[in-house]
Amino acid sequence: MNVSQNNLDAVNAKLLVKIEPADYNEKVEKAVKDFRKKANMPGFRPGTVPVGLVKKMYGKSFLAEEVNKLISDALYDYIKEKNLNILGEPIPTENFPVPEFEDGANFEFSFDIAIAPELAVSLSSKNKVKYYNITVAQDLIDKQTAAYRGRFGKYVQTEKVEEKDVVKGELQELNADGSEEVDGVKVENALLSPGYIKNADEQKKVLGMTKDSSFVFNPSKAFNGNEAELASLLQISKDAAKTFTSDCKFTIKEITRYAEAEMNQEFFDACFGKDVVKSEAEFTEKIKAGLAEQFVEDSDIKFIIDMRDLVLGQLKDVQFPDTFLKRWLKANNEKMTAEQIEEEYPKMIEDLKWQLVKDKMAKDADVKIEKADIEEVAKKAAKAQFAQYGMIGVPDDILDGYVQDMLKNKDGAKNAAERAAEHKIVELLKTKVSLANTDITFDEFNKFFEKK
Repeated sequence: MNVSQNNLDAVNAKLLVKIEPADYNEKVEKAVKDFRKKANMPGFRPGTVPVGLVKKMYGKSFLAEEVNKLISDALYDYIKEKNLNILGEPIPTENFPVPEFEDGANFEFSFDIAIAPELAVSLSSKNKVKYYNITVAQDLIDKQTAAYRGRFGKYVQTEKVEEKDVVKGELQELNADGSEEVDGVKVENALLSPGYIKNADEQKKVLGMTKDSSFVFNPSKAFNGNEAELASLLQISKDAAKTFTSDCKFTIKEITRYAEAEMNQEFFDACFGKDVVKSEAEFTEKIKAGLAEQFVEDSDIKFIIDMRDLVLGQLKDVQFPDTFLKRWLKANNEKMTAEQIEEEYPKMIEDLKWQLVKDKMAKDADVKIEKADIEEVAKKAAKAQFAQYGMIGVPDDILDGYVQDMLKNKDGAKNAAERAAEHKIVELLKTKVSLANTDITFDEFNKFFEKK
C-alpha cells in the first residue's frame, strides 16, 4: 500500500492511494471464513457452505469493505505521519475513475485535501485593547438582595388586602336587586388576587378590605370577560362563563401574603451556609463579590470579541481553499443549497480563521487542559444551576458529587472541557497585548450587545 502527495498550491493537494492484492488478500480471506462459519443458506448446515460459493456470492462485497477500511487507515496514517494540518476531511477527487472491485486487482484512489494556511498574527504590547471592568452599582446589589429575600420568604396571614395578596373566601352570586340567588353560583373556598383583576374599578372594591368583611363585585367586568379566568374563579364551565354577567358577594376568610425574608442569621445561613455571613454588611459584601465574579465572565466575552476583531483585521488577505471547503460543506450538509453555502461561507471562514489562530497560540504556549480545570468549570456551572432554584450555599461535597455526575455525561464533559479551554485562551490572550482597564456601568456595558 502506498500513499503519495501532489501539492497543487499552498492550500490544495491530492493524495493518491495505491492498494495491491497483498494488502487485502488475507483480510478478505478471513472475512469470507468468518462469514462461512455463521452463514445460514438453504441446502447447507451452518458452517458447511463451500468457500467458493461464499466468494462467488459475497466476495466483491467483502473486497470492497476491506479496501475501504485500508483506504481510511492509509489516509489517517499518512496525515498523522506527515503532520499535515488539514481542514475538514479528504474527499474523493471529482471525475477520478472508480475501479471495479475484482479479486486480484490493483486499485488507485484519489482524494482532495485542504491544507490550513499559515496565519501570521503579530500581537505585542503595542496593541492596546480595552478591558471593561463592570462596576457593581448599589442598585444591582439592591436588586440581588431583593431577589434573595423574595426567594427565601414565606407566606403569612395578614389582616388587610394589598394588591399582591391572595384572598380566600365564600363567593355567592347575587340577583339584580342585590339579594342572594338561591340556585346561583356559590363557591365555598374561592381564591382571588387583586393583582390579576384587569378592571381598575373592580380592583378598588377589594383593596383595603379586611378579614371577615364582604364586598360586591362583578367577576365578568373584573376579568374583562376572560372565560378561562371566570371559569376558574366561579368553578363553572367555559361555556357557562361566556354568559355569566351577575354581580357576586365575596366574604373574606383568609388573606395570604408572601413576605420577604427578614435580614437575620437564619436568612444569611439559608443563602450562604451556616455562619458564612454574620451581619448585613457582610451579606452586602458577599452579594457584591458574587456579582463581580459574574461580571468577569461578561468582561471576558467582550474582550474575546475585540481580540477576534483585532486578529481578523490582520488576516484579510489570507487565501483559503474555497472550492474544496464549499464541496466539503455540501458533502456534509446535504440539505444546504448552493445559495445557502455561498451566503454562510464568509462567516464560516472568519470563524475558521479565529479557531486556527487560537489553536496555534495554545500549541505554541503548550496550553494544557487538566482534569482540575474541567472540574472547576463544571463546579461553577453546578453552582449557577443550584442558584436558579434558590440553593446558594450548597456544601462542597454535594457540589463535587454533582460535578462528577455531570462529567460522566459525554456532552457535559465535552462542554466543560471546551469552556475550560476557552478560559485558558482568554488568559493567554491577555498576556499578548496591553490591557487598557476601563470601568463601565452594567447598563453601559449592555449597550455593546444591543441590536443596531
